[in-house]
Amino acid sequence: MRARYPFAGAFIALSLLAAYLGLSSVQIPQANDKVLHFLAFFVLTLTFYWIFDSTRRRILNLTVSFVTIFLGLGSEAAQGLLTERQFDPLDIAANIVGSLCALGLCSIYHKRMLDRRRRAKGYGAVPQEGDDIEMGSQETGVTEDAVEESSQGGAGGGGEAEVNGTGGKK
Repeated sequence: MRARYPFAGAFIALSLLAAYLGLSSVQIPQANDKVLHFLAFFVLTLTFYWIFDSTRRRILNLTVSFVTIFLGLGSEAAQGLLTERQFDPLDIAANIVGSLCALGLCSIYHKRMLDRRRRAKGYGAVPQEGDDIEMGSQETGVTEDAVEESSQGGAGGGGEAEVNGTGGKK
């Protein structure tokens, strides 16, 4: 897993800015708190998603666990414990919604980006050969000859035995 340093630097800078604004006593003039939480976590998730160059599923899991859960819940817990601000469950909801919206957007774009890379390299779906050819009576492993013999001869009829389903004698 390779790191993309410009995204890592941007994420660290944005995290420090968000922590300062969220935990300090600085009052932001007439802004809806929930919109700010949504936007902050949207941007944090957007930058964190692109830090690592790895498979889409691994990045998705890492981003959900770190940004959405750890930072989203942790920032509100820290606000309630460390500053004169109050703990608000709706802020957690805004954090999670902002993070999940960015995660969905990044995931869709990442999938399209990987598909374009595959097509550029010439990778594609395996070409189809047309309709499947059915094996007929051999598909089940029981041929019509074997069914007729068993219904005519019964158990041990006449001492003749079938060898490997060919109808020959031992």
